Amino acid sequence: MPYQPSKSPILKLWKRFGKGAFGRWLVSKLVCFSAPYFNSIKPVFTVVEPGHVELVFKKRRAVQNHLKTVHAIAMCNAAELAGGTCLDVSLHGGFRWIPVGMEVQYLKMAKTDLRAICKVDHFDWEESQDVTMPVSVYDANGEEVFHADIMMRVSPKKK
Repeated sequence: MPYQPSKSPILKLWKRFGKGAFGRWLVSKLVCFSAPYFNSIKPVFTVVEPGHVELVFKKRRAVQNHLKTVHAIAMCNAAELAGGTCLDVSLHGGFRWIPVGMEVQYLKMAKTDLRAICKVDHFDWEESQDVTMPVSVYDANGEEVFHADIMMRVSPKKK
């Protein structure tokens, strides 16, 4: 199957609205509307392009654990959103994806607002396969506090 650029609705929204603060907020809200659980962290996308997605979310009471640091599952949530969005906006137009596993490392206590970054160099998949989407989460000091490798199953869209 010859490579077809992504036909992701998220990428189309981002190209149209993602320039200013309100547009980034709007795209983030629309993505969370289609997958409501992600709204629990109130993410805001800051970069959305094939092979690279970044989002931020604030340390606030709703995402804290008993130690008053950002809860591990909130970081898992951010990682899955960043990795899934990155794959979605990068993926060949004739394919779909679904997460099938996640390996995580909790590197430091997360005591500040956070930024989740997913970057992949090679994203022109042309066949069914499992793809690993690496996501790092950084604190406000630029230190990596969490890392996830998310396994995504890529397969042709059903006709």
